[in-house]
Amino acid sequence: MELGNISTVSEFVFLGLTQSRGLQGVLFLVFLLIYITTLLGNLLIMVTVTCEPRLQTPMYFLLPSLSFMDVCDSSITIPKMLVDFLSATKTISYGGCLAQIFLFHFLGGAQIFFLEVMAYDRYLAIFRPLHYSAIMNSQVYLGMTLVAWLVGFVHSIFQFVLLLPLPFCGPNVLDNFYCDIPQVLKLACVNTSLLELLMISNSGLLILLWFILLLVSYTVLLLMLRSLSKEGRKKAASTCTSHLTVIFVQFVPCIYTYARPFTTFPMDKMVSVCETSLPPMLNPIIYSLRNKEVRSAVSRMRKRYLLSRKIQNQKYGVNLLV
Repeated sequence: MELGNISTVSEFVFLGLTQSRGLQGVLFLVFLLIYITTLLGNLLIMVTVTCEPRLQTPMYFLLPSLSFMDVCDSSITIPKMLVDFLSATKTISYGGCLAQIFLFHFLGGAQIFFLEVMAYDRYLAIFRPLHYSAIMNSQVYLGMTLVAWLVGFVHSIFQFVLLLPLPFCGPNVLDNFYCDIPQVLKLACVNTSLLELLMISNSGLLILLWFILLLVSYTVLLLMLRSLSKEGRKKAASTCTSHLTVIFVQFVPCIYTYARPFTTFPMDKMVSVCETSLPPMLNPIIYSLRNKEVRSAVSRMRKRYLLSRKIQNQKYGVNLLV
């Protein structure tokens, strides 16, 4: 194909979730609440685990990292979507679009690997409790976290390198609220059939295989619970089922999006909403706030904060009297 005289697209236009101005106002409030809940929930976990001495144990080392990933992940798409709800035109620059794709898949790849790390962590905590602290020390957690980030980077840079040379000469309208490979790829001025196959192999099939691996891992864990006491079995089963809930919420939308030909279907936007908004909001609730120790730590921090405020107020009152 001759590309010499083809003009380059400098920006893309989002169609968003709806064209109704009234409904956009309602959705703005809904997603603003989701974003605030996501930020507060994950920041609470990071602060609690970092500042609470009783949580300075191997069991809780992974939680701040997961919460940090969730904050970054939700911040890639939701703030831009909130701004667009209040804008007449919903545009993003070409560079901004590529950056959004890179960061979205960077964080997504890191989180997918990180969930496997957490599955391994739960296996050791449940079935190797005497060796758990020796195996999963801070150095091991740091190494696993760095590997997760490296996996996400390699996964994302591979797709970024494939997308970067593509020419875009119009149209420039994306039927979504953020930039992602399935929509952007269809706007290229060249035949992208082979590239689509490579993307599906890199993203869809790997996600599907990782999903199956996690399901097998937790199935084995659940089958092995028969060797535990009744109380231990109940507690471990609750933990495993919670983690499985996160895995389904995280993986099923990704498999739907990337493990099939990039053809448009009516429910694509709904799946995109689930993929970008639900996991970062639900992860702190399922992984952390259901945990008795974490809830107790949050309660202790709250009491200390209220006590310090009370002391400050009393001191301020005495100073005024003086």
